[in-house]
Amino acid sequence: MSSSSSCLTSSTPSFRLKKQVFLLHSRKFSTPSRLCHPGSNNQISRRGIALRGIVAAGISAMEPASVATKPVQGLDRLTFKPEGYNFWTWRDHRIHYVVQGEGPPIVLVHGFGASAFHWRYNIPELAKKYKVYAVDLLGFGWSEKALIDYDAIIWRDQVVDFINEIVKEPAVVVGNSLGGFTALATAASLPDKVVGVVLLNSAGQFGDPNAKPDETQVEANILEKFIIKPLKDIFQRVFLGFLFWQAKQPARIESVLKSVYINSSNVDDYLVESITQPATDPKASEVYYRLMSRFMSNQRKYTLDSLLSQLSCPLLLLWGDLDPWVGPTKAIKIKEFYPNTTVVNLQAGHCPHDEVPELVNSALLEWLSSLNLEKPSLSTTVNMS
Repeated sequence: MSSSSSCLTSSTPSFRLKKQVFLLHSRKFSTPSRLCHPGSNNQISRRGIALRGIVAAGISAMEPASVATKPVQGLDRLTFKPEGYNFWTWRDHRIHYVVQGEGPPIVLVHGFGASAFHWRYNIPELAKKYKVYAVDLLGFGWSEKALIDYDAIIWRDQVVDFINEIVKEPAVVVGNSLGGFTALATAASLPDKVVGVVLLNSAGQFGDPNAKPDETQVEANILEKFIIKPLKDIFQRVFLGFLFWQAKQPARIESVLKSVYINSSNVDDYLVESITQPATDPKASEVYYRLMSRFMSNQRKYTLDSLLSQLSCPLLLLWGDLDPWVGPTKAIKIKEFYPNTTVVNLQAGHCPHDEVPELVNSALLEWLSSLNLEKPSLSTTVNMS
């Protein structure tokens, strides 16, 4: 591992982002005196990620406020279609995705509780030079609310098959939060088809080398198996069912989004509706329960260091340093573990691609150009013999 704190290494393609200052102000957020917290814990505990999942779904007691409806000045925005865009059948499940543009492919993967529409300000801009796909993970957005046991590997397999069956050529995979972890897992499993990875405030944790096996689970007795666990499951179902009922209220979602967007001007009706509409699915409540009670309990099996050790392509981190959930310390640790990493720090929260899309688009396009992904023109591929 490298201990270098530089954002560029000799193994990283030449890349230089023009320095841009983006001053953000929010009455609900006070900027910390320092952005890097050496003592902070990068690990995502079950309780922590479950809380974040609830928050992402819209649990909040804050008072609702009016939302803006106008798009970002100077940026094209993906048209919101209540019926969705395109659908693909995967393992007998209906999967939603958006595709725009022509050129080398880029696959965008959303975070927990979001959908392809969360890339609304990125898809049109990226599509001017690339063929852009944005896929809804199973259980989220306009994809089917499948009643299965959710696991990180499910979404990895979905994106791997999406690249193989829909994209059908090497691609760059970009992910935010849970989508970032999925992007990394996809690249580790499909090295010949993933030519670059971009993480925006990615979920996931580094393994703890000092962790000991949970002996209470290994030596579970009859009382635990037949009495305590069933009662715990019943309580979880009732509690999470109540939380989900609250979560899908538009005012709750709006309030929570404003707490994680440092500049909340992009928290508008479009964004709120893209989260609330999927929650009206009759199966949404059961999917939420399975996500929170089952997936969150086994996510520790997959660690960032185990995935990074399998990575073989360039990595870009577009990191919102003011994220109240995932601070900049994780980006530093990823860079130290995987030197072929470029880091771009942004004065934004957990979803920089939607909060400061103009900065994310600029940085991403510049990094993509350094990968030389453009297909050769016809004139250069003609055999002159």
